[in-house]
Amino acid sequence: MEIRDPIHGNIDIHPKMEAVMSHPVYQRLRQIKQLGFGEFSYPGATHNRYMHSLGASHNAGRIFDSIFKGYSFAKATDKWRLREATVLAALLHDIGHGPLSHTTEEVMPNLSELKIPCYKNQKDRRANHEDYTIKFVTDSDLSRCISENFQDISPLHIACIIDKTLSVPDDFFIVGGLDFRPILTQIISSELDADRMDYLVRDSYYTGTNYGHVDMDWIIANLSYHIVNGSLHLALNRRALYTFDDFLISRHHMYLQVYFHHRCIVYDEMLNLYLTSPECDFRLPADINEYLRYTDYLLYEHLRTSKNYWAKLIAERKPYRVTFEFHSLAENDRLDKMQAALNKEGFSTIQSNSQTRLSKYHATSPDEHLIHKIYVIDQFDKLSPTIPIEETTHIFKMYEGTRRVERLYVPANEVDRAKKFIEANRL
Repeated sequence: MEIRDPIHGNIDIHPKMEAVMSHPVYQRLRQIKQLGFGEFSYPGATHNRYMHSLGASHNAGRIFDSIFKGYSFAKATDKWRLREATVLAALLHDIGHGPLSHTTEEVMPNLSELKIPCYKNQKDRRANHEDYTIKFVTDSDLSRCISENFQDISPLHIACIIDKTLSVPDDFFIVGGLDFRPILTQIISSELDADRMDYLVRDSYYTGTNYGHVDMDWIIANLSYHIVNGSLHLALNRRALYTFDDFLISRHHMYLQVYFHHRCIVYDEMLNLYLTSPECDFRLPADINEYLRYTDYLLYEHLRTSKNYWAKLIAERKPYRVTFEFHSLAENDRLDKMQAALNKEGFSTIQSNSQTRLSKYHATSPDEHLIHKIYVIDQFDKLSPTIPIEETTHIFKMYEGTRRVERLYVPANEVDRAKKFIEANRL
């Protein structure tokens, strides 16, 4: 099968891959928009996660081929199964996404209700879309489809590439005494992964913005590997370092200018207010076969029938509007005071706080040690030391702070009065 993609051109689909793509679990992604409420700000942004996932899979294959073009595998079958597993992981990385946006994770069940066999000794918590992804990959009819079409790859191997915290049951990733798992997980999730290389370009294309105009071909052509303690890690040739900087900045600006667009944000906030309200009766099921029905369209239909105030505003396309917007690099209580004053005056308000950082290398979470480093190599200067990419470019220090876009919203018919109140009281 051949698919014509506006981003990547012709993409050839192997019959085995076509069988997985034809499965209802993957087909569901046709009804999950990539940017959720983004189309209300950018009317062209109606693309779905089906095409994004295919694009990410296509990128994963290109990245794998570029990295290992000069690598000598003792057996061609080893190279092929690792490549197939990586391409499948990229294809299936989004299959657990809930309707419209990450906001619907508010109504997902407890993790224990999903009964995921490969999750061991995990504390119970609310499930997220990544948990559904692992459930679909490892314990569903899709798992059977994968096993039937890829005899050398188990569904759990694919899950281990998607989720780097899972325990590997065997030596699937060990080839020639080296562990390939770190670099394969980096192809799926890292600062230079197949996912980002697709959604940045694709989202830019469909929103009509220019942030995705980065030379991805040059980056992919200069990807390689570096061996650390018996494991392969992602590496980038020094001559592509400037393009990497461009890639990071473009993605950063895409968040600030597109993903954090005031209208996208307020729809997410209103949906959150509905989903967390006492009268909300919308819940995502733990039964994954039932979960297949839960798409953007089903949620919109539910919102149309709800009598909840916030649900009705979403269904009728009557969002709250911005009355004040504040950009900063530091925490500030100004909007809290402003909101309190407006509420005291009788205004109904919504406050949003959108935050982003340039890189996951700035992360301070307990899982920071799980982030595999990307290294910079120099194909011409063999005496040049191979060092982590964050120590090679100044871009991380230049953009180290957290960018905050804070907003106050009020009903559309109250915007002018609210602005006058803010100005009159010098808030």
